[in-house]
Amino acid sequence: MLARTEKITFQGEAGVIDCALDLPMTPPIGWALVLHPHPLHGGARDNKIVTTISRACVERGLMAVRPNFRGVGESAGEFDAAVGETADMQQLVRQFAQAHPEAAAGKWVLAGFSFGTSVAAQLYSVLAEQSQAVPDALLLFGPAVERFKFRTVSVPDDTLLVHGEADEVVPLSEAMSFAQAHDLPVTVVPGASHFFHGKLVVLKRLLQQRLGLL
Repeated sequence: MLARTEKITFQGEAGVIDCALDLPMTPPIGWALVLHPHPLHGGARDNKIVTTISRACVERGLMAVRPNFRGVGESAGEFDAAVGETADMQQLVRQFAQAHPEAAAGKWVLAGFSFGTSVAAQLYSVLAEQSQAVPDALLLFGPAVERFKFRTVSVPDDTLLVHGEADEVVPLSEAMSFAQAHDLPVTVVPGASHFFHGKLVVLKRLLQQRLGLL
């Protein structure tokens, strides 16, 4: 259960990053950064997959940050095909640690849905390459990493990769190709579309299982 949701902002390279901060009932044991789908196709921080991920994280005791990417809501800038968005998220991570050191000192979950998976995977890669602290868990739903890849991607071998069997936006074969390239298992949700219509309970169960390993 959420204690409350607050509106917060960070400063990205293009200006303000408009965010929602979901807070648990108890002192946080860490935090989650949850990234939304394609901004030019209606993607925003209130997407149902994004909010489902956030709720699962909050129930686990994490603070959850849901940013709007460039040009969405009150966030400054324009869509930048994951390049600028990844740079903005680097800034957000740094600023979050300064603003909420108690949560930043705990577990960190990085999650993305659709376009958000590309930003999440490349953010993880940048942090690892620069020898900065990396998330304790990387969660990718409906992965579209390759569609917006602008750099070499490296992801941990315990990455949770979830895809819908009947995904009409990112074909299952595309997710399998990404998984093969990174030697990752894929959890396929039978009959699920890209937006996991009617499958949110399954999605949440998968999330709870993974978060239980933190």
